[in-house]
Amino acid sequence: MQAFTQHRGIVAPMDRPNVDTDAIIPKQYLKSIKRSGFGPNAFDDWRYLDEGAPDIDNATRRINPDFILNQSPYDRSSILLARENFGCGSSREHAVWALTDFGFRAVIAPSFADIFFNNSFKNGLLPIVLDEKIVDAMFTVVAENPAVEFEIDLPAQTITAGSETYAFEVDEFRKHCMLNGLDDIALTLQHADDIKAYEQARQKTAPWLY
Repeated sequence: MQAFTQHRGIVAPMDRPNVDTDAIIPKQYLKSIKRSGFGPNAFDDWRYLDEGAPDIDNATRRINPDFILNQSPYDRSSILLARENFGCGSSREHAVWALTDFGFRAVIAPSFADIFFNNSFKNGLLPIVLDEKIVDAMFTVVAENPAVEFEIDLPAQTITAGSETYAFEVDEFRKHCMLNGLDDIALTLQHADDIKAYEQARQKTAPWLY
């Protein structure tokens, strides 16, 4: 998992509440369990004017010019600014994979669906919860300057948006994992020597299991 310390990037404003995981990555793309390759189909139904499928070349599809991520400079954005209850719906981890594969490093919103929130931390996507009034102010900043870049400092737990800097909360354990790029597998592998020692001892005390 890619570590997160500081990040500065263009902000894409997605001004709609209750964006669900089926909108983030439609069900027909869930056949693969790889964590990569989903970016071109992130927000597929909103991004294209025709229906997509895993075996269709996206280069041949009609782009929806009204969708925010198809417009410059938001097609190069790495921070997503959203509304309440982002990531609701089914528990598909593919939704986070699609966002990170597109290039997003963080999502800012007043609230997130619980499972999406947890999956984000496990895959290097930083979900930041801020008061709705602060999020409103950030939407105004982006509207006034579409090319504005926000700066996120995870160690300091701050976001600089235009001339304002805001603090955000994050669980200490999750912060540690993000700063060090530790997903669940990497956390387990930190104890590889202990696991090996246990297995060797177990073979001696219960050899019939082996």
